Amino acid sequence: MDQKGGDLQEREDAYSEVELEYNRHGMVDVNRQHAGSSFLAYFNVVCVVAGTGTLGLPYALRLGGWIGILIIFLAWSMSIYTGIILIRCLYANGKRRLISYKEVATECFGMIGGWVTFFFSSWTTLGAPVLYTVLAGSNLNELCKGTSGELGSVKWGIISCAIVAVPFILVKSMKEVAWMSACGAMATVIVVFIVLVVSCIDLQHMAPAHHDPVIWNKFPIALSTISFSFGGNVVYSHVEASMKKPSQWPKAVAGGLSTCAVLYFLSAVPGYYIYGDQAQSPIYSSISDGVPKIIAIVIMTLHVLTAAPILLTSFALDVEEMLNVTVKRFGKINEFLIRASIRILVMVVVGVIGAVVPHFDDLMALIGAFANCALIFIFPIVFYLRLTGFRNKPIYELAWCGLIVLLGIVGLIFGTIDAIESLITDFKK
Repeated sequence: MDQKGGDLQEREDAYSEVELEYNRHGMVDVNRQHAGSSFLAYFNVVCVVAGTGTLGLPYALRLGGWIGILIIFLAWSMSIYTGIILIRCLYANGKRRLISYKEVATECFGMIGGWVTFFFSSWTTLGAPVLYTVLAGSNLNELCKGTSGELGSVKWGIISCAIVAVPFILVKSMKEVAWMSACGAMATVIVVFIVLVVSCIDLQHMAPAHHDPVIWNKFPIALSTISFSFGGNVVYSHVEASMKKPSQWPKAVAGGLSTCAVLYFLSAVPGYYIYGDQAQSPIYSSISDGVPKIIAIVIMTLHVLTAAPILLTSFALDVEEMLNVTVKRFGKINEFLIRASIRILVMVVVGVIGAVVPHFDDLMALIGAFANCALIFIFPIVFYLRLTGFRNKPIYELAWCGLIVLLGIVGLIFGTIDAIESLITDFKK
């Protein structure tokens, strides 16, 4: 026992909030004595993945044409595969289960690999909250249109940051904000069905919309927007750690992502079919004015204001761990003051970026291109082949891996370029 425990000494801090035990195969694993069911893991996947990206998919089809449906299908199947192999990477060394995405990267490519992965992950855990505060500011300004409360999207975005800061600063760990993800998933489902019903009503009195089969020069940015909708890999290791039967992870992640895909098709296909090249992001901006639209805006605003602290807390915990901000080291009061200072600084950064770049659709594309294309499509394949080898894989699996990496590289490079060009155009306007 002592000999095996010695292997963990160098990474002792990484396990500070995770109990460990030896499973029947002699591998050091997380303690699953009080773990949950596979259904709970499935529900967690849905909660993590389903979100505001759903509402940008009709706009993604507007950018890329009907071929976007094929991209959604490919992204769905590829994200299931990479979600499965990423968890396999946690057990690849045969000695102990790795804890996080970053630790898998460190196992593969040393400290540099870990830091590169942390950099890309930070684009999601910081970038998405920026996106959320921009959307919340825009929504609140829309709700106050024509009243003295119409302060402008930027000012409402700053107010949104202040609202988000309260739970973010006061709440210490992910456990205390987990319930917010469930609320977010339910909010997304409700808004999708509101948009679906109202858009079908709009169809009766609208002129036929214009559609394109494919728009090749916008293909990468459409892929980037779709990639944003399947982001979840960063937290999959934590979801799998909460399972009583980890062998059922493939079923849980496949079921969760399939549920999300159904929501995506319900949003993307009718939204693009009805509004065509007039589809906006988020799609509820396209539906006719009235009570349903107001309800959709209110629900989604509440969702993004509760979802932002989840991602921000994930980022803050990583930073605090790297800086070794603990009660043991600083004492209870000083630890809180240091932690609060770090989180206030993070909120200031989020607020400043949101105020300077208040463009929801292009921000979503940029985050999807630069961060999610790497985290979902490229890194899991590279890590998997690095840890388990090439020669033991059938040729069709290697071909599938190659296609996933190719799609990820196209989205990463050309999607990022297109998103930046679109942001430049927005600023010129």
